[in-house]
Amino acid sequence: MSGKQGVCHGSGSQLMHPGRRHASLRSMVALAQTRSRMTVTEFLDWQPPDSRKWQLVDGELHAMAPANALHAFLQSELGRVIGNHLRATDRPCDVFVNPGVIPATLAAENMRVPDLAISCSPFGLGQPAPSNPILIVEILSPSNRAAAWANVWAYTSIPSVQEILVLRADAIGGELVRRLPDGTWPDRTALLSTDLQLDSIGFHMPLAELYKRTPLHAG
Repeated sequence: MSGKQGVCHGSGSQLMHPGRRHASLRSMVALAQTRSRMTVTEFLDWQPPDSRKWQLVDGELHAMAPANALHAFLQSELGRVIGNHLRATDRPCDVFVNPGVIPATLAAENMRVPDLAISCSPFGLGQPAPSNPILIVEILSPSNRAAAWANVWAYTSIPSVQEILVLRADAIGGELVRRLPDGTWPDRTALLSTDLQLDSIGFHMPLAELYKRTPLHAG
């Protein structure tokens, strides 16, 4: 990725090494064998005790705090501009807000909830999650940083996912994880400095434009 795309290599967040991923997976499997856990099927039938948003992480229920105003705005604005782009370019893809996404790793016990997902597969009535997402977006707030990055690593296990965008809600910027041509993932994320380019859907815009109506733009 070039400087024109607003991407800097070598200084982003480090992705989990494959060996550590395997060790982590073994630990999760061992944990699954030693205590009762909820499955995705049970999660979908479960009645939450309150109006909070929940996700299923390795068989455990995780409550998600409501998004602050800036987080909610960025989620809505990015969903809107991507949706407009998909319609304008006649792509057979759709934007899903707060969808359930099922990683390939421990799929029976995980339904993560990103801010946005883009899928180019048809969907039907009552379908619990979009099929074959190609792009997933997480927006970082101070309260959700650890959970958001944990979700990112889970999303890399989904064969259809080509890009994962992690957008900041405390500054103009973000990080992008893009699958390499050989199907593997890079060791580090790419920092977004000026432009947002998403090759999976042929989308490009200046980052400042996305934040134009926020206090961050004025600052």
